[in-house]
Amino acid sequence: MLEPGPRIEDPLEPYAQVRRSPADGRCCWVMAHMVGGLDGSAAIGGRVGDLSTAPDAVLFRLMRALADVVLVGAETVRAEHYGVVRLPPGRAAARVAAGRPATPPLAVVTRSLELDWSSRAFADAPPEARTLVITCAAADPRRLEQARQAADVIVAGGDRVDPGLALRRLAERGHRVVLCEGGPTWLGELVAAGLVDELCLTIAPLMGGDPLPVSVAPPGAPLAHFALRHVLRAGDTLFLRYERGPDVP
Repeated sequence: MLEPGPRIEDPLEPYAQVRRSPADGRCCWVMAHMVGGLDGSAAIGGRVGDLSTAPDAVLFRLMRALADVVLVGAETVRAEHYGVVRLPPGRAAARVAAGRPATPPLAVVTRSLELDWSSRAFADAPPEARTLVITCAAADPRRLEQARQAADVIVAGGDRVDPGLALRRLAERGHRVVLCEGGPTWLGELVAAGLVDELCLTIAPLMGGDPLPVSVAPPGAPLAHFALRHVLRAGDTLFLRYERGPDVP
């Protein structure tokens, strides 16, 4: 049985207290932040917005204050009309006081490089947090040159973006805490590679969304085991925080 705990005024506080230190020689700590309905759906009409409750929207924005970089797949950037990362002034000031950039940069994973380079995700990025584009060597050379004009490009893999290599390249830039905001296919790649250390999952009190789960495992992917670390509630919305657990044969 779960016992109610004390009321929390700052929804980020339980997450900020976590020590995110890569273990076992890993280059960085990967935390994923996703929202799903009661039936596991990760979107409504192709977007997360209608699935996210007001408390989830608040935590979604605040969680970025903990990250060195915000990692997201290109399809999610297109569907959700992503802009650059913005934090409340107090959170940004606290990062600066701690010797960190005011906001973490956005990093977009894309093989095709089919992105709108004039969109807010690129055009609004400040010089100290320029948007990153993570692609592979097989990317179209013309599009690759366009990407270099609008963002800092990281090549991580040959025919496809290699999740492990992508994280190593981010770590080389000093990004030790990586916040993945999806989408489900990219999250599934990270989980299958054993690279997700923490999953922050919001359960919205809704059913009937798209037949798209929070994470899509690639064919033949092994099971990944996680341990529940804390549960928060805001009205009918649940916030679950898991950490990677030991593999179970």
